Amino acid sequence: MGAHTHALASHDLQEPLRMVSSYVDLLEREYGDELDDEAEEYMAFAVNGAKRMKRMINSLLEYSRVHTEAEEFDEVDAEAVFESARQDLELLIADHDAEVTAEDLPTVSADGDQLGQVFQNLVKNAIEHASEDGIPKIDVTVADRTDTHEFAVSDNGPGIPADEQDDVFEIFRQGADAEAGNTGIGLAITRRIVQRHGGDIWVQSEPGDGATFKFTIPKGLNAAQSKGVGDD
Repeated sequence: MGAHTHALASHDLQEPLRMVSSYVDLLEREYGDELDDEAEEYMAFAVNGAKRMKRMINSLLEYSRVHTEAEEFDEVDAEAVFESARQDLELLIADHDAEVTAEDLPTVSADGDQLGQVFQNLVKNAIEHASEDGIPKIDVTVADRTDTHEFAVSDNGPGIPADEQDDVFEIFRQGADAEAGNTGIGLAITRRIVQRHGGDIWVQSEPGDGATFKFTIPKGLNAAQSKGVGDD
């Protein structure tokens, strides 16, 4: 399903969802006092289901915007892009007393806003999945390969089991935090952005020994080359 189709499907789903939500609200207002405990429980299930569907539709729209609202590629300072992303996460970093560091990062050919989203999503993911004991420590580094810049975002969290490492990039991945309203969209969008840039993304991890998310940005890739990458 292409980005345009994702967007159309998302918009089409919003109207019937609004209708369902409004009628559930109306039932609760008009007949709430007459419902017994079992009926109240059913109403709560309906409300929660509608809220979860709304989150999923919004996530689908966000996923489609990687292509529908993409900008042309330009030479961008990855270090400045990272610093901006870190500032956007300032409150989250402070709330978790996290330490986020980065080495000197190069100039790359990319959509600056989307590269910032990649950094933000990976750092946010590392902080939110940090172990409860100890200070979350996230470090961003880069390796200069022949044809690519290979970035790495490493953390000291609990790690990811080998059989789950491919699944973390799937849209609507269901995990332990699904009840908290997390649709798993952040890493799916990150992969989609990296693919649009002609790069790859993967995770290396040993349970109990943190995780390192690595992604590549090809050298010298221009906007014309990027069109159509990862559209499916």
